[in-house]
Amino acid sequence: MSLTPRREKIAGRIGALLGILLMALSLRAAVVSVPPLLGSIGPELGFTSFSTGLLAMLAPVVFAAFGLLTPRLIRWLGLEKVLLSAVLLAVAGQLLRATVGDVSSFLLLSVITLAGYGMGNVVLPPLVKKYFPDRLAVVTSGYVTMLAVGTWMSPQFSVPLATATNWRTSIAAWSLLSAVVLVPWGIQLFRDRKNKRPDAPLVNGLVAVHPVRINPWKSPVAWGLAIFLAGNSAQTYVYFTWLPPYLRDQGLDAAAAGSMLALFAILGLPVSLLVPLIVPRLRHPVVAVLVFTGCWIVGHLGLYLSPTDHTVVWIIFSGLGQGTFAIALLMMNLRSRTTYGSGVLSGFSQGLGYAGAAIVPLLFGIVKDATGGWSASFAMLGVCILVMLTGAFMINGPRKIEDGKNGPSPASELERVL
Repeated sequence: MSLTPRREKIAGRIGALLGILLMALSLRAAVVSVPPLLGSIGPELGFTSFSTGLLAMLAPVVFAAFGLLTPRLIRWLGLEKVLLSAVLLAVAGQLLRATVGDVSSFLLLSVITLAGYGMGNVVLPPLVKKYFPDRLAVVTSGYVTMLAVGTWMSPQFSVPLATATNWRTSIAAWSLLSAVVLVPWGIQLFRDRKNKRPDAPLVNGLVAVHPVRINPWKSPVAWGLAIFLAGNSAQTYVYFTWLPPYLRDQGLDAAAAGSMLALFAILGLPVSLLVPLIVPRLRHPVVAVLVFTGCWIVGHLGLYLSPTDHTVVWIIFSGLGQGTFAIALLMMNLRSRTTYGSGVLSGFSQGLGYAGAAIVPLLFGIVKDATGGWSASFAMLGVCILVMLTGAFMINGPRKIEDGKNGPSPASELERVL
């Protein structure tokens, strides 16, 4: 018996929601599941300090490159086909790198894996806008929460799984999480072939249309979000890269330093859940940015001035500061009118944002070695704060990426469906 149009629509939205949440859950597995296993992988494959540093830089660099490339792929193939291609790349890369016997092959296959996840980063916001234009806040809250869960889950279970089997099995196992994503999106792609969905959401009986091309390089909104994301992500990558070495250098043992990093990571969960539900209600989103920026500042200062006293308190403040990342993801839809605009804004901001963020952890270590202390490096975090706030004020207004410099362009206005 065939489904009624209403039941068909509901089934399609359920499938899309499941696909979005599963993809978000798997996005960080390839990034954060490997570092805890380097103690086993390194000696067997021959990792050096240089190749380990290169591995740490791969994620933001590859995310940046494919952030800029993916909007073009979306125009050619469509959101669902790009997502399926991304998942296939990620699964293949993860499975193959679990079989290699040298560093170069492992790094090359890591690039392929991260390319898939970089594409996935970009397509998620426009997928939310396409399938849930009336539930942006709730669905964004769900998928950002799944990102946080995945970020915690992979390092938490990678070592026990490797202990029970070996590091190759542990790495390969995470590909299964990505492979599951193929099921709902394969079904959804089949549904969309039968029932074409409008690319843009309906608003009061009107459909938002987009110009043939949006040039994000000339958009203050796109630049503002890219700058905001760069300042935010730079701080996060510094913590993931340098927090354990810094705390060990200050006198904490390796186990305590690792626990502080785990605490920092898991604190992204509550803010990821709440931010998308609260920020859309604010007339000026920069207010929320200022609150979380205050958390970042307290955390940075506390860790610098008193790293071994009340360490948990400082980590809690810094961890809550990650609410700025949830705001950045939410703004990819709040500062666009159409699915196409969301895809362009997502790709541009993540492309340039991750490119800028990739440099800071490297410079953080170089400056520390050059000065013989941590003061100048921590001053760099202050610069990141200023960069992030600059971008936050640029995206605070109601302007959308489809708008020109002087306001909405005719092509981005709403047209009545005839």
